Amino acid sequence: MSQPLHIGDLPALLVEAAVRTAFAEDFGLAGDLTSQATLRKDASATATLSTREAGVIAGLPLVAAAFRMIGESVTFEASRRDGDRVAAGDVVGHVWGNARQVMSAERTALNFINHLSGIATLTRKFVDAVEGTGARICDTRKTTPGLRALQKYAVRCGGGWNHRFALDDAILIKDNHIAVAGSAAAAYRTAREFAGHLVAIEIEVTSLRELEEVLEAGATIVLLDNMDNDTLRQAVALNKGRARLEASGGVKLDRVRSIAETGVDYISTSQITMAAPPLDLGLDVSIS
Repeated sequence: MSQPLHIGDLPALLVEAAVRTAFAEDFGLAGDLTSQATLRKDASATATLSTREAGVIAGLPLVAAAFRMIGESVTFEASRRDGDRVAAGDVVGHVWGNARQVMSAERTALNFINHLSGIATLTRKFVDAVEGTGARICDTRKTTPGLRALQKYAVRCGGGWNHRFALDDAILIKDNHIAVAGSAAAAYRTAREFAGHLVAIEIEVTSLRELEEVLEAGATIVLLDNMDNDTLRQAVALNKGRARLEASGGVKLDRVRSIAETGVDYISTSQITMAAPPLDLGLDVSIS
């Protein structure tokens, strides 16, 4: 199955740094005592990485890096690609080589692919739910510290789109900024004066009155925060195509279709990164 066109590649330095950190956490000071205690130094192993439930795959570059970095005598070969939909029982890849090294890297490899595939799978459910409406599903900055780039990559694997990666990506004026600035329009105008011509500015509003205020101030991207569907429809009508509209707050899978049908351009939700259960993949090993 072909990949979504916008997945992109994970930078090798990012992948290797993540795996190195995971290895340091897992090996401690003495390494894998169990494998050292039970397996001969020259024992070899072959293993199959397969799915135990249907979903979307994400994280294969990290699996490959884990087995590559554990030692030169281990080889991993993927049989699927990130972004692929899989059924229960599908083979995703094979690994073979020194048994101690295969066993030592197993948990790190599975932790990454189970977690990221879970995010990709839940994202795909949201994306499928809004199919045909024109709305795009986006993530947020609500991610696990240290894993944001990987989790946002998984969102792309599931067909979603990335919001900001960090505070320096763009300007997003939220309710607390507005409270200090005095009004939504004042906050937007000050930000516009500050920003360079390549810096995007989005402003959050909580009412139709605030929406009209920021539209008159020239806002081109507006976040509609915690609005019910009727208010969202009124916001789309009031906007008249002047700005791109993003709905956010309280977005759950059972409601996302109805939100999309109001006519908003984007729907952002922290559910896809913060509430995704892991996808069950396992590594079945045979030792000789």
